[in-house]
Amino acid sequence: MAATKKYSYDFDQYEEEGKGSDTLVEDILADPEFPQVTELIIGDWGNSWEEECQPIIEGIIANAQRFSHVEKLFIGDMEYDECEVSWIMQGNYKDLWAALPHLKELTIKGSTGLVLGEICHEELESLTIICGGLPVRVIEEIQRATLPKLKKLLLYIGSDNYGFDGNPDTIREFLEKVQLPELEYLGIVDSEIQDEITEAVLESKFIGQIQTLDLSCGTLSDKGGELLLQKLPQYDNIKRLDVHYNFMSEKLIKRLEELPISVDASDRNEMHHYRGESYMYAMLTE
Repeated sequence: MAATKKYSYDFDQYEEEGKGSDTLVEDILADPEFPQVTELIIGDWGNSWEEECQPIIEGIIANAQRFSHVEKLFIGDMEYDECEVSWIMQGNYKDLWAALPHLKELTIKGSTGLVLGEICHEELESLTIICGGLPVRVIEEIQRATLPKLKKLLLYIGSDNYGFDGNPDTIREFLEKVQLPELEYLGIVDSEIQDEITEAVLESKFIGQIQTLDLSCGTLSDKGGELLLQKLPQYDNIKRLDVHYNFMSEKLIKRLEELPISVDASDRNEMHHYRGESYMYAMLTE
């Protein structure tokens, strides 16, 4: 039996069978394969753009002992044709941290209604939030987190049209105050201010600590690329740079690829021009 399994409903199950976020945990627990599932993926709960996932979170918490074998949890794994990322109705995770003390990886997709609460988890190694716009209040919750074993942090910043209400100083303060002593992978991605975020990351305390730097999926241009060329040779701890989906010139990408590290600078984009204005867009917003 596979150790990974995804549970979801389509809209017909929601409409015709009465399935939804309030029945999904019951169906998971009724699955004879579930006791062998170590990576639990929650997809569409049938009407994810109107119905929040709170009953799923509360169902996991209420049955914490029966979910204790789960090491990896992904809530909200759905494609745009199921539900646009900015429409996904998330929930409040404040009691999940204590309920699943053995959890190693948590991935959340969607930021509408998302609350993380007071984050304290002694074993979590990976936290990923995928969204079209990450609110400052959520960034500040992570900023105050106690995550002594976290090795990977991947945050999609997104657009101010879909929830991000901060600025470069928000990211700079976050990187200054958050305490992640074991961090190896830092990803601050999918931003419309990717050059400014690049500068903040390169000035942060983590630049001499991490092995993987992920600045992908945003509006990284030659301005940010030049900063990377200037700074990265000073840090032999960094083994991998991910800047795929970018707006850099071919010439600058070639220079980055000549660095003595693994570099992914694929999916190069061109600026859009309209009525005398130039535009760059992050990969994932709506």
